[in-house]
Amino acid sequence: MTGLEHAIIALQHAVDAPRRHLVWRRLVRNRMAGVRDALTCELPRENDAWLAAREQTLRRERDVLLRRLATLGPLVLEAPDTDTVHRDLERLVADLEHHLQRLNDLVYDSVSLELGGSE
Repeated sequence: MTGLEHAIIALQHAVDAPRRHLVWRRLVRNRMAGVRDALTCELPRENDAWLAAREQTLRRERDVLLRRLATLGPLVLEAPDTDTVHRDLERLVADLEHHLQRLNDLVYDSVSLELGGSE
């Protein structure tokens, strides 16, 4: 597992934890910081030109996810309605998992090309 995978799983567990307001909020905020760090540390890949467009799309998607994390951070700590924040966090976790899958697909495609593809 990669650092991003661990961070997403940790965030998912925190989001699913019982919502005892202050404890839950701090735990989720801490896990969000781990996800942010893992996304920030994503290394740019140096693959073939045919993957460049997908790499660029993943970079833009990562930037959007980082902005969403930054926007949700204060809400987790301050929003009076934890149900709304909880739904937003569940959506964020799902989007993070989709991003991770697309990253894995990109790695798989680059390796399959090096190994000769489907021939």
